[in-house]
Amino acid sequence: MHLLEAGQGALGNASKPLLLLLHGFPELAYSWRHQLTELAQAGFHVVAPDQRGYGRTTGSDDRYEGDWRASNMTHLVDDVLALVKELGYTQVHAVIGHDFGSPVAAWCALMHPEVFQRVVMMSAPFGGPPDATTAPQAHAGITREVLALQQRVPARQHYQWYYALAQANGDMLRAPQGLHDFLRAYYHVKSADWLGNQPMPLKAWQADVLANLPHYYVMPCPSTMAEAVAPFMPTASEIQACSWLPDSDLAVYVGEYARRGFQGGLQWYRCSTDEVEYIALSRFSGRRITVPSAYIAGAADWGIYQSPGAFERMQSACTNLRICKILPDAGHWVQQEQAEAVNQLLLEFVGTA
Repeated sequence: MHLLEAGQGALGNASKPLLLLLHGFPELAYSWRHQLTELAQAGFHVVAPDQRGYGRTTGSDDRYEGDWRASNMTHLVDDVLALVKELGYTQVHAVIGHDFGSPVAAWCALMHPEVFQRVVMMSAPFGGPPDATTAPQAHAGITREVLALQQRVPARQHYQWYYALAQANGDMLRAPQGLHDFLRAYYHVKSADWLGNQPMPLKAWQADVLANLPHYYVMPCPSTMAEAVAPFMPTASEIQACSWLPDSDLAVYVGEYARRGFQGGLQWYRCSTDEVEYIALSRFSGRRITVPSAYIAGAADWGIYQSPGAFERMQSACTNLRICKILPDAGHWVQQEQAEAVNQLLLEFVGTA
């Protein structure tokens, strides 16, 4: 497991409280570059790994036809537990996750509150485990509405189910506009820099409601993701003004994804949309996150509402929700777009070592 860290002592020295930072898709440990040193200066040992299937972490099966179920949620939590042990710790002062790293952090805290003493979720709210009595019917209903999107005029497709297809990796890796421009447009259109992001709560998981989501969530069908974001490529002046993601930083993501591809991360989406994996998580039905928790998102982030009702359910799924903050002038990439504000909230929540 490749990681970035700051504030560490000698290997195996667990004298400083540990903070773990878990990235999402399509990101890397590098996504936490603005938090690592800031949190370390408050006295913490701060660790941001490339998670399973990403960056320079090895050992996963990145083949589409490979062992994709090894990227299910329980295995992702086990990865974090193994990292904690390898670092010489028995407890984590706080686990902090963004995007797909947010549910990983949430499940860490729900499954192992004796290890993870606090949890911060960013962008993706945690609505709790599936209900054991209705899980099969619930998943069938979710799938039915996804399929109904494809029957609309014009037809649409949900990005998570697209990401579960064999073509998705190649579509992005060999994007017609080039990998650099694809990622530039993808990061731009999900940020506050794109003025079209005006998120609002959605009333239900229904095809006609989901169709209100922007094209990077509910894509034109049969467009690829590269085609869906291409019309939103920022202008040269917009790129020049993008202080949170200059080309020198974007180059890190481009280099790593050009080298490895996207399939390692896409395996996560195959698990998240799979009926067997969904029902398997229902064995935690009724369990809540009892450790101190926080939620942070950008005001221009549709991620807050892309799963209708999840934000509202989080209020009861987390019994000790101490911070719930929506930051202005930030979109989906909140810890990069508004690094200083996020750092202040994190330090307020985790305290000082």
